[in-house]
Amino acid sequence: MTIDLPLQAPSPAGLIWRVTRNDAPTADPERETILENPGFGQHFTDHMVDLCWSEQGGWHRPRVSPYGPIALDPAAAVLHYSQEIFEGLKAYRHADGSIWTFRPDRNAARLQRSARRLALPELPTELFIESLRQLVAVDSAWVPGNAEESLYLRPFMFAKEAFLGVRAAKKVAYYLIASPAGSYFPGGVQPVNIWLSKDYARAGHGGTGAAKTGGNYASSLLPQEEAYKKGCQQVLFLDGEYLEELGGMNIVLVTRDGRLLTPKSDSILEGVTVDSILQLARDRGLEVEHRRITIDEWREGAASGEIVGAFACGTAAVVVPIGALKSEDFEIVHDGPEATALAMSLREELTDIQYGRREDTHGWLVRLDADA
Repeated sequence: MTIDLPLQAPSPAGLIWRVTRNDAPTADPERETILENPGFGQHFTDHMVDLCWSEQGGWHRPRVSPYGPIALDPAAAVLHYSQEIFEGLKAYRHADGSIWTFRPDRNAARLQRSARRLALPELPTELFIESLRQLVAVDSAWVPGNAEESLYLRPFMFAKEAFLGVRAAKKVAYYLIASPAGSYFPGGVQPVNIWLSKDYARAGHGGTGAAKTGGNYASSLLPQEEAYKKGCQQVLFLDGEYLEELGGMNIVLVTRDGRLLTPKSDSILEGVTVDSILQLARDRGLEVEHRRITIDEWREGAASGEIVGAFACGTAAVVVPIGALKSEDFEIVHDGPEATALAMSLREELTDIQYGRREDTHGWLVRLDADA
C-alpha cells in the first residue's frame, strides 16, 4: 500500500513523503524472537528511507519503501571513486513507550561537514531529522524496550551517477536503514585492551580524517586485525607522536586531579558521544583539556601516577574504560578502581539521559514517535 504523507517538520517547499508499506513484513513472533537477542547490525527493520538529489533538481522524491536491495549501475561513481559518507545514532524507547533520539542535530551537522569534504550535497538538518521520524513511524515495533537496547539508525549518502571520470557526481542518493541493537556489554561493561599501531596511519592533515566516510574505516581494518592477534579489542592510531583516535572511537585520558584530556587534531572525527560526555564532566566542575597529546605524555603520566585512567567513547559502546595500551615496546596499564570510576559514572549519567531516567537539562533529546 502506498500513501502520501505531509512532512511533520519544516523542510524544503513542495516535498511530500510517499510511504509504501512492506507487503510481507516480519511476523510479530519472528520480530519478538529477534528482539530477545538482537546483537548489533545483524537484523534490519522492514522499511528504509531514500531521497534523491540531482544538480538540477536538488533534493526530491522523499519516500519510505520496503527494505531491500539497491539497484546500481556498474558505472555508479561510488563504486569507482568511493564518494560516500554515513552516520550513526540511536532511537531509545522510554519507560512510557515513547521513542526518542539523542542530539540528531549534531549528527546532521557532521553529515553536512562530511558531505562538504567528499564533494556531496548537504542534506538540510530538518530533512535529516524528518527522515528519522518517517522511518520510526512505520517501524516503531522494532525499537526494543529493554535496558541498554536501542534501534541503531544508519543514514548514508553516496554518488549514484553512472560515469567514469574524476569529478563530483551530479546524482546522489541518501538512504536510512535501521537495526535493533542489544546491549554492547551483555555481561556488564569491562575494560578493554587496545593496540598501538605504529606501522599504519588512519588519516593525515588535509585528508578525510574529520569526515565519516567508509575509506577511513577500510584503512583501519588491517591494523584492527593486527590488534586482535595481539589480544586487543581496539587499535589506537597516532598522528606522528600525537594521539589521534581509535578505529571507531574517541579517547579520553583521566588525570589524578580529575582533569580530562582529549586529543585535538584536524584529522580526528568529532564525536557526538565524547562531546556529550565532556559536557557532563564540565557540569560537574571538572576541567577538560582539548589539545595535542603525545604518546610519551600518556606513558610518562601513567608511570608517575599523574594519569590514572583512560576511556573510549562511541555511539555503539557509549563509554568503555581502557584497561591497557599495548605495543611492541611498552605497555600502559590502568587497573586500579580510580581508573574506571569516573568513566563509569559519566556513562551511567549519559545513558540515564538517553533512556529518560534522568532529566535532560541540555535539551539533547528529540522525540521521534507520532506524539512528537
